[in-house]
Amino acid sequence: MALNSPAYLIWDEGADDEPALALLEELAIAHSKSKMPLLVMEVHDLIQSPESDNSQSLTPFVAIVAGGRSARERRARETLIKALRQVEIDLRHPEVAEQSIPKDHWLVQMQSNGSSISDPLIIGLPQIHRRNDGGIYPQIVHDLAVACGDAVLRAACAYLDDERGHAPAHYRSLGRSAFLKAALKADERLDSIAASFDFLLSVSPINTTAALEQFVADGESKAPKFRYRPLTVDPDEVKRRLYRLDFARLEDPLLQRLFTDKRHEIDAQLTMLATRNTPAFRPASLFLYGAVSAELLKDAQLLLAAVPPRSARGNSIGAAEVAAAARDLIGSYSRKDAFFDAAVEVRDDVSGLMVVRNRLLIGSSTMMTESRLDALLSHEVSTHLLTFINGSMQGLSIFRTGLANYEGIQEGLGVFAEWAVGGLTWRRLRLLAARVIAVDAMQHGAEFMDTYRLLRHDNGFSIAGAFGIATRVHRSGGLAKDSIYLEGFRSVINHIAAGGPLAPFWLGKIAQRDVPAIEELLQRGLVHAPVFLPSYLDRPDVKRRLSQLKAGIGLNRLLSMEPA
Repeated sequence: MALNSPAYLIWDEGADDEPALALLEELAIAHSKSKMPLLVMEVHDLIQSPESDNSQSLTPFVAIVAGGRSARERRARETLIKALRQVEIDLRHPEVAEQSIPKDHWLVQMQSNGSSISDPLIIGLPQIHRRNDGGIYPQIVHDLAVACGDAVLRAACAYLDDERGHAPAHYRSLGRSAFLKAALKADERLDSIAASFDFLLSVSPINTTAALEQFVADGESKAPKFRYRPLTVDPDEVKRRLYRLDFARLEDPLLQRLFTDKRHEIDAQLTMLATRNTPAFRPASLFLYGAVSAELLKDAQLLLAAVPPRSARGNSIGAAEVAAAARDLIGSYSRKDAFFDAAVEVRDDVSGLMVVRNRLLIGSSTMMTESRLDALLSHEVSTHLLTFINGSMQGLSIFRTGLANYEGIQEGLGVFAEWAVGGLTWRRLRLLAARVIAVDAMQHGAEFMDTYRLLRHDNGFSIAGAFGIATRVHRSGGLAKDSIYLEGFRSVINHIAAGGPLAPFWLGKIAQRDVPAIEELLQRGLVHAPVFLPSYLDRPDVKRRLSQLKAGIGLNRLLSMEPA
């Protein structure tokens, strides 16, 4: 806990008392000359006997706080006690006892000898992490250090708060304000592992066009036979590399959590690659993306049951026109002080549009109505490419690779972009809703032909439409990813309607749950504001829609505003 603090002095009690206390006094004198207040906290382990492994009781979860006589120190003490009482570890909260500093305490002795140190705070830490056999419970060690360290930072922030602007806006601003070498090295290695394989390309078939033609020739009666790219990595070997990374050396609890969560996500993706086209792939996919909730399924069913207004399809355009428009939009983002480093590729082995790192891949057989072009490029270029490039400009590569579980909010932002520019059609909404019911059916045991018939016969999709959705959902054995588009869209509009800011989402590829972490990193100066913002945000029609959304327009009215 002390090592994760901004300033610390650690010594072996007894043997090193004399030089340690002399150094502490020097620090106190230096601070007194600058007329800066100095808060000294003594942190020690309580003496507790751990319960045995076969006991029905747990080691008492208690902490002790002592000291604090001045107004500043009393404020810090009260904040510390409140913060400690809010700690929760393994469904338990600590009991916090308040005591006076013993007269024979070394700090009291220093004061009696004329020390510059005023009344300190003393914290006795719980010992619930210790085992009866002399070992420890590692997860509790980590959770206890992080939680108690947070409590200390809150107390220090309260100590600084003299109502004259000396306290930081966020208590964790007292933490590190630069990345340690260990963090940069771990980030580099994690990024190298994440970049060593392309998950979506690896689980997506390469012969969808030919498979559809054969499916139609067979009278829509036989499940298609898909072909996949050979894996470029050995999943087990990559996992070994992944778990050789030591995040405990980062000395920053927040970064350690972000990196550990990302490791778990990469681990899950590698498990899916190792089980591709086997019965084990489907439950592995469910573990990574989660099950379709009852609320989301209900919304999807309502969308599919609605009767959208009829409209003319308009002119169609192909891959060449889409690629040209994408290159124009990419070029419009570049400026003298910042280059929007992205490329566009038209490929035969891709279906539709797909972003891979800083490349927009467009299937050579792509056809769409011209009126959908603005919306799709706002989704792919002004969301996926933009957040990758902004993330690349941060101090850590993880912001371009993506924090764990970032995909839901990324796809939600993409669909939001389609809505913001007025291009989220009812046809598109029905497609997103159909993906949800297809994923739900797959998760409940449906096979390709079951899902195809559900879409084609029960919900009126075309042969190509039903085939495309069923292909996406059943690729590699059953991929649950496609439910996150509608779910992410709902999350984004609810976030904005509740007054939440959009700015953190453009900084890189982050999950909604990480917004508080991003705001903390911004305040600590570890990340900076996004270099590029979506160009569509400056459009008058987009500002009008956003103002309606912020006014509290409901989901039903929001969808009723959409074109056919």
